[in-house]
Amino acid sequence: MENFRILTIMSMVIMIMYPLEVMGDPGPTLHKLGGSKGWNPNQDVNYTAWSAQEHFYVGDWLLFMFDKRYYNVLEVNKTSYENCNDRDFIKNITRGGRDVVQLTEAKTYYYISGGGYCYHGMKVLVSVQKHQEAAAPAPAPAENFGNPLSVYSGRKITLCSMVFAGFILWGIL
Repeated sequence: MENFRILTIMSMVIMIMYPLEVMGDPGPTLHKLGGSKGWNPNQDVNYTAWSAQEHFYVGDWLLFMFDKRYYNVLEVNKTSYENCNDRDFIKNITRGGRDVVQLTEAKTYYYISGGGYCYHGMKVLVSVQKHQEAAAPAPAPAENFGNPLSVYSGRKITLCSMVFAGFILWGIL
């Protein structure tokens, strides 16, 4: 009887967690800029091509790995990005050479390295999108209401299963 109770509890946990896993937000992703080559002009990395292959969402993080003695990371506007202008930057995110920045808005972010390194390819634009929310299921057509199973939604079935499992767990049934 004890094994049956444990199995019932495990089944309830699975039934509760499965919808959260299927419909839940995957959470933020850490993107290492330039992959294994990092933020460095000597590695022959095309950061524009790298960025185009990635999918960035609100809440994700960018990791810049570089030698802070030579390079930096500046957030700039589009014009400064296009002209490699490091004078009027929005934010200097340089700290220790392993610096992260969170992408908090659905927009295009522009980053460059100052000191002339932008002209050597150390610039990247990152287009950030909102997470797409799961679409609500369409209501069943009126002609399907003759089927007794069509009345029960997944939530009702899950709730009924949990109540039934609870009755078994407490020895009522």
